[in-house]
Amino acid sequence: MRHVIAGARIFDGFRFWQDHALVLDGSRIAEILPAGEAGTPTERVQGIIAPGFLDLQVNGGGGLMVDGTTDVDALRTICDTHRQLGCAGVLPTLITDTPQATARVIDAGVQAARMNLPGFLGLHLEGPHLDPRRKGAHDPALVRPMEDADLAILCDAARALPALMVTLAPEAATPRQIRALAGAGAIVSLGHSDCDYETACRAYDAGANCATHLFNAMSQMGHRSPGMVGAVLAGQGFAGLIADGIHVHPAAMRAALRARTDGLFLVSDCMAFAGTDMTRMALNGRPVLRGNGRLTLADGTLAGADLRMDRAIATLVGQVGITPDRALAMATSEPARAIGKSDRFGMIAAGRRADLVLLGNDLCLTGIWQEDGWREPLAA
Repeated sequence: MRHVIAGARIFDGFRFWQDHALVLDGSRIAEILPAGEAGTPTERVQGIIAPGFLDLQVNGGGGLMVDGTTDVDALRTICDTHRQLGCAGVLPTLITDTPQATARVIDAGVQAARMNLPGFLGLHLEGPHLDPRRKGAHDPALVRPMEDADLAILCDAARALPALMVTLAPEAATPRQIRALAGAGAIVSLGHSDCDYETACRAYDAGANCATHLFNAMSQMGHRSPGMVGAVLAGQGFAGLIADGIHVHPAAMRAALRARTDGLFLVSDCMAFAGTDMTRMALNGRPVLRGNGRLTLADGTLAGADLRMDRAIATLVGQVGITPDRALAMATSEPARAIGKSDRFGMIAAGRRADLVLLGNDLCLTGIWQEDGWREPLAA
């Protein structure tokens, strides 16, 4: 059925189209046409139509965490929650856990991929192969170096999943292991590391091509010791950014976005709280508290973020001062490039599935296109 949507600006993943209409053919995008050539509109909307968001660091949602109890039903709940928050796809993320928990999550992810679970892009395994000096909220008792048995499991998972991102510290994995992971198709992301600039560069040379939550839990940039932050800002690979104004100061984000013209993308780093009104949860037996826009352990350590993608976009525009097109690209086309999925996600283009969001002029999410019409997003 032909459906013509007019009245809104259209962001296609790279640029805005003014005075154009979006034409859908059933659940597919047909074309973007000048408003005067598209025919009588089926409906008129206000604001911005954009591709559905992609979130590559989702620790949980809908009241559930990705953990040792995760099965396909849990992944379905998490993915569905984030679809209702505007995400066309997510990487459910396991924070440092036991080998048994890792194996269970990988098994659930492979099953989800075989079922073509809506919204499931693959998995992100954040740890356990990290530097305990930069553990953040990860359980130090579970942090450990990578062994050959771990490498074999991760390589098999990378071959079986549509996408696998592995966050590791160069101190906890050798260049040989990084090279093998990249060769198996994993997206190797450096993070939770206190390494120096030269070590980070060697890891990138071995095949790493991303960094996890830029600035957070990594060696900082000094004028004589650039650290991992310096390696990223010098142009090494992609990098996720938590743009809540809490994890990273707006001035630091502004500097990073001036240093890097592309390759940076938004992540929510959200927890089980996403899509709910919960105020408390447990992480490896430790309470995580929600309040004043923060998620913290009892000692005040940040434990993920209380963030959704539209609010991250609004932060970049309102507090950091970048243009809406670049902020939107960081939630759509940039993460699609980071995981090699630009052929399916992150763009509005003819033949693509109509995974769309509607934003107000204030960049707040107001609608999600699902199947044949706009749905209201979750309020939480």
